[in-house]
Parts: sequence; structure tokens; C-alpha cells
Amino acid sequence: MYVRIVRFTNIDRDQIDEMKGRIEGGSGPPEGAPVKGIRAMVDEDQGTAVVVQLYDSKADMEQAAQVFDAMDASDTPGTRASVDAGEEIVRADM
Repeated sequence: MYVRIVRFTNIDRDQIDEMKGRIEGGSGPPEGAPVKGIRAMVDEDQGTAVVVQLYDSKADMEQAAQVFDAMDASDTPGTRASVDAGEEIVRADM
């Protein structure tokens, strides 16, 4: 499994709610982004959000990164502060 983690600052709660509605409504990721799963965490006190995207392969992750990087900034839940991407090496549910 490959993971891309995007951190946002200056989040807009309306944008977060819209993103949540699209995901829960089943519209899925943008065309061309083969995302396998997604998790989102919001810290309203700090005005930040973290979005975790899951992929089957490094190639899928890189393809999706191109799609997400080309998105208009107004389509994101805030200001993109950082992006980390890599292979998941440990997963444990406790």
C-alpha cells in the first residue's frame, strides 16, 4: 500500500463539509486519480486538516499526485502546507 499525506492550513469549514459530502455521496476522487481509500482529520482549533490518500501502487500514487497538483487552489479545503508520500511499512489496528 502507498500513502500520500497532504496537510492543509487555513481550512475553510464549508470546503471541508463539501469535500466530505462528495466523498460520502460516492462521487469519488477526481477523474484520473486511482485512489483506493481516503481519510481526513480536521483540527478546527488550529485551522488545519490532514488528508490521507491510499493507493495500490507507487505508479497509482504518482498518477494521482499529478491530478491533485493540477487542481485549482479553490477546490482544496485550505492552503496546502505540505505533501508526504511513501510506502506504508507498518499497519496495526489495536
